[in-house]
Amino acid sequence: MGARMAQEELAAVRGTRCVVGMDVGGSGIKLGLFAVDGSCIRDMTVATPQPATPEAVLGAMVEAIARLDPSNQSEAIGVGTPGPVDATGRVAKIAINLSGWHNVPLAEWLEAKTGKPTVLANDANCAGMGEAWVGAGRGCRNFIMLTLGTGVGGAIILDGKLFVGHNGAAGELGLVTLNLYGPECNSGNRGSLEQYVSVQAIRRQTGGMEPDHLAHMAKAGNRQAHEFWESYGHHLGAGLASLIYVLSPEVVAIGGGISASADLFLPAAIGEVERRVLPECRQGLQIIPAQLGGKAGTVGAAKLACSLISGH
Repeated sequence: MGARMAQEELAAVRGTRCVVGMDVGGSGIKLGLFAVDGSCIRDMTVATPQPATPEAVLGAMVEAIARLDPSNQSEAIGVGTPGPVDATGRVAKIAINLSGWHNVPLAEWLEAKTGKPTVLANDANCAGMGEAWVGAGRGCRNFIMLTLGTGVGGAIILDGKLFVGHNGAAGELGLVTLNLYGPECNSGNRGSLEQYVSVQAIRRQTGGMEPDHLAHMAKAGNRQAHEFWESYGHHLGAGLASLIYVLSPEVVAIGGGISASADLFLPAAIGEVERRVLPECRQGLQIIPAQLGGKAGTVGAAKLACSLISGH
């Protein structure tokens, strides 16, 4: 059955323009073969080598691409890495949870190994691109993706294009200031949005409780847990208000692990936005959960790869 399925998948590739999208993480490398319309032909996950040195990860990526696309039909490669990428999309400046990653010319290395044009982006930016392409932001020209997890990341799509700023580091939406005298942030800021809506912030505020447990308690009728999520939504909404005033998006998508509890906090967040943002500045705005889950990064990386192909 497995061999027959693989043959069917490969048959679907023939005659189809396609690219590879990859999402490199500390424990796993996700990758998919995508048609240029965004449909996934085949996907897989391989373990990230340990230690995850640049050379070891490169070898694993090249091997995985060969397994994913044995007929060598793909035309370009897009890669999301967990850290800042230079503005040209060529160099991974730092990769969080990967050993020894400092100014790694990963695009150049992959092109030399595969012969395919390659582009890099921060993994949160890739997730945003994926949601903008075939997920919650589909059809939008101006779109924000906010990822709520261990930290708070984000992506900005302006006029249909990923916005990374003049040095490639734009889109750190979790680091906007919410409280001038709030908790210290690893970035050097104080009172950033991340200090109120990340997993680490939730643990700090609740004496070590996990978001999924708090969600279970709230759904079981625990009043304190329900009040916590109300407060969480108010903080999130206050942070979103600043982003909305600056960027005026059509859609804000909320992703990351905490978004699994969106039904508990999103109404409060939307209410806070409605209180803080002028109606003229939020006309037609939607604030909704992201749609692609853990696949958003590979989908967005594939979208970036499509940009390397003439006509896409």
